[in-house]
Order: sequence, then C-alpha cells, then structure tokens
Amino acid sequence: MLKVHTKQLGTVAVLCLQGQIVTGETDSLRAAVTDLSGVSAVILDFARVSTVDAGGLGVMLGLRQQAAAKGIRFALTNITKGVSMVLAVARLDSVFEITSVVEFFPVVSRARRASAALLAPCA
Repeated sequence: MLKVHTKQLGTVAVLCLQGQIVTGETDSLRAAVTDLSGVSAVILDFARVSTVDAGGLGVMLGLRQQAAAKGIRFALTNITKGVSMVLAVARLDSVFEITSVVEFFPVVSRARRASAALLAPCA
C-alpha cells in the first residue's frame, strides 16, 4: 500500500511517499496531487519508495501533465537506485525533472533556519 504524506513549504508541496507506486496502489498519490491548491510546485520524495511499475509510471506521467497544464512545476527527489534504473530503462529520466530538495530550494535565509527541517528528506 502506498502512503502519501504532504509537507507544505509556502507554495511548494513535498509529497513524502512510502511503499510501491504500482498498478492498483496509486489512488492515494492521485488524490494527494489532485487535492493540492495554491501551489507553484509539487515534489515527489522517493526516499521510501521501493518499486515503480509501468502503471505507476503512467500515473506519474499523467500527474506531471496535469501539473504542467496548470503551470505547476513537477519534480522528483531522493530517487533510489532501483527507481532510477526503471526511469532510465523507460527513458523517462530525461522527461521528469529529478532534483535534490537542496537544489530546489538553493537558499534558506538565516531567519528561516528552523524551516530547514522541512527541507530534510521524508525518510
């Protein structure tokens, strides 16, 4: 079962994923992205994702397209070796924006040091 927990940092939503993104297990991911409002970016954190199959990739592509249609940036972070291999084999590693959270938020002001914990991986 895929679990999704959303962290909000301003207008950026980080979706902490845990489990498998596979056919029949993606409803929680779809619902989490669809329910977001007022965001400029969505980051899917894969630190605790063990497997992605073709159905999961299809859902991710659909969510990426849905976000792009609304002008929302869509990125993946903390990609594991196994998921990275699946993306490479499917030639989707160049389709999805793959970034680190630190790259996504390059500057955390000194006054917002406490917010740095929000940037930590979901793991």
